[in-house]
Amino acid sequence: MSKTSSGKLKALLEYGPLLVFFVVFLLLRDRTVSIMGQDYSGFIVATLVFIPVLVLSTLGLWRLTGRLSPMQIATLVLVIVFGGLSVWLNDPRFFKIKPTIIYVLFAGLLGFAYLADKHWLEAVLSEALPMRAEGWRKLTLRMALMFLGLAIANEIVWRTMSETNWVYFKTFGLPLLLFVFLMGNAGLFKAYGIERDE
Repeated sequence: MSKTSSGKLKALLEYGPLLVFFVVFLLLRDRTVSIMGQDYSGFIVATLVFIPVLVLSTLGLWRLTGRLSPMQIATLVLVIVFGGLSVWLNDPRFFKIKPTIIYVLFAGLLGFAYLADKHWLEAVLSEALPMRAEGWRKLTLRMALMFLGLAIANEIVWRTMSETNWVYFKTFGLPLLLFVFLMGNAGLFKAYGIERDE
């Protein structure tokens, strides 16, 4: 498989499950679906579809790349647990708080890494983004604050807005905020970046 094809397949495996959830939700959001005598909202059915699709795509990523990031593993576990609770208890709130838990977890880990002067981000990202130690320290603090901000944003959206608004926010808003964060740190990457042969 060519590098371009491999990159496209990787992107499809990473973002495909979320798009499947989004499409199923849009198709069923105004409907009640009866499964084995139990009525479920479109949101719960979309969650029910999302869980096995994410499991399969994560296995596909592992087979394609030979490894999974800590965030991919944490996301998979929390989706299975909280998505499963939402389906089992027929309560969408469990699935909606899943992003909050993921972001608080990573904010806490990165906050600890910053205070303890541990360069955990470097261990994970140095191959793709070689930087000097001070750059990793600054990025660690910024990412900890970003994840904390995302956790707060998720809580505000799901608690104060409609289910449809939360789905749009989860599908498009959160990835957009992550992209803006990365673009906003381009100066840091440039200032502290190093050549690979250094």
